[in-house]
Amino acid sequence: MGSRQITEKSLVMLRSLPRLSLANIRDNPGSKKNTKRGRGQHGGDKHGAGNKGSGQRQNYMRLGYETGNNPFYLRMPHEPYYKGHHHRREYPPISLLEIQKLIDTDLIDITQPIDIASIVKSGLYNFFPDKKHFGINLTDEGVDSFAAKINIEVQWASEQVIAAIEKNGGVITTAYYDPHSLFLLKNPKKFFESGQAIPRRMIPPADVIEYYTSAETRGYLADPEKISQERFRLSQKYGYELPNIENDQCYTMLCERKDPRQIFHGLEPGWVVNLKDKCILKPKDDELLQFYAS
Repeated sequence: MGSRQITEKSLVMLRSLPRLSLANIRDNPGSKKNTKRGRGQHGGDKHGAGNKGSGQRQNYMRLGYETGNNPFYLRMPHEPYYKGHHHRREYPPISLLEIQKLIDTDLIDITQPIDIASIVKSGLYNFFPDKKHFGINLTDEGVDSFAAKINIEVQWASEQVIAAIEKNGGVITTAYYDPHSLFLLKNPKKFFESGQAIPRRMIPPADVIEYYTSAETRGYLADPEKISQERFRLSQKYGYELPNIENDQCYTMLCERKDPRQIFHGLEPGWVVNLKDKCILKPKDDELLQFYAS
């Protein structure tokens, strides 16, 4: 085909094709993006909560719960790890290394007994009683560098931790607090501002009563004579000389303990702390005294 024929054929094709106009032009693919939002974000009435169910009603499920008729811990009935998981107590850890740092930075006063309230007051430890947190688990990280002589009360501790504290002439006690008492220890100021009387601390439940009555774990309900024997036995086991705290100048502080019904150091159950007038109101009625002492 010659060049003339090609030219004529091209002109014939142009005559048959439509003219260029706004009706037959298009944008390049991908040059425009749709910025319109979905119905729920643009003008919906669900406020991000969806349709029905616990999400819309703000009724949040308990910790560890799975939706559906047959959750994992029921599909695997022979798996012991999840058995009673929503009833298990948790003890957020803090190490001896962190306690030593708090002491070195003067965030903890070692001239006074240390409990969960004084550790939370430092601002570097927190726990949540509403999430099954039942206090402090003192771990053995930094056990070789711990050199403070303290009187500390925690909720859980290993044998290595107990030996490290008693090696320096200190004293450790493991004590149980019920969830209501833990809420008070976490924020004492908020409770004192409410004007309520300090309640009694509850006794441990049946599954942990053995731990808190054992002298080996330095339970607060254990026999003091058995604790002295266990202190000596532990020093023989780990090969250190047990300091004689009776000749220590801090003997009074080291021997200070809370009553099993007591929540705060120096404050008895039934007392009302008035922060505005800076005074303490104590009950005088015999029935109230007998109730809070029982």
